[in-house]
Amino acid sequence: MLIDAKPFRAAIVCFSALLPTCVHAEGIDTEHLFGFMIGSDIGSVGEREFQSQTTGRFSKTGGNYRAISQELELEFVPTKNFRIEMGSTFVFHDIDSVPGFEDRRQLAWQGASVDLRYRFLDRDAAPVGLTFAVESHLNRSDDTTAAVVRNYGTELTLAFDRELIPDFAVAALNLIYQPEWTHLVGTGAAEQESTIGAAFGVMAQVRPGLFVGGEARYLRKYEGIGLEEFAGQALFVGPTAYFKLSERSRLTAAWSFQVWGRSAGSTAALDLVDFERHQARLVFGVNF
Repeated sequence: MLIDAKPFRAAIVCFSALLPTCVHAEGIDTEHLFGFMIGSDIGSVGEREFQSQTTGRFSKTGGNYRAISQELELEFVPTKNFRIEMGSTFVFHDIDSVPGFEDRRQLAWQGASVDLRYRFLDRDAAPVGLTFAVESHLNRSDDTTAAVVRNYGTELTLAFDRELIPDFAVAALNLIYQPEWTHLVGTGAAEQESTIGAAFGVMAQVRPGLFVGGEARYLRKYEGIGLEEFAGQALFVGPTAYFKLSERSRLTAAWSFQVWGRSAGSTAALDLVDFERHQARLVFGVNF
């Protein structure tokens, strides 16, 4: 099995080139700073948060496609460098005349998830922050087609970040692996797939409590959890903004659009079979 590692090497080289040699200055909290990525910060011991995350995915090959998910989450930090998050998700699908998809218009409870994060390196004592995250979910409806399924998936993420300019600009790099197991209830068929990717983002504080920046994500999808058969690839870029609403509340907004992609066996400039054309996310959180 051959895997194209060039995108990952390029992302790591670019990230390393941006790292300054100065000592880290404490100030920016990256835990919720990004939209489609994660930072290495995980919060303080005893911290508790409620979070609402709304994600929209729009446009496939032909027809009309909209999928909007609403996830409600509880986060807490029971011990130093370890964070637990539990969530429940509802999803609305509006699918009409999309090739290969059944027409659907439905709102349903999708499933539940658990997100565990452990911080190995703190930016206060190391050149970069490093956190390993494992997010697992159990779903009763397919995320893309809305079909009734029994689905289990895990997202493994290595998150690196570093302040480029203390208290002003921060950069982050995520390396991602997502295996999925799906059993179609209607037909009894079983499917396995996986996604690998790298994401890079930069955020700058333009005024106290207001950060603006952007994120770029390169994703490759395969049939099988061991990356057996290449299915498609896509590059997403877009802006992100973070607002500190009060001492206890925050809001993150991000929009990402596919600027390049290709599905297996296709010459099209975008992969709208395995991915969407547009993705948007709005995250509201409050400490309690």
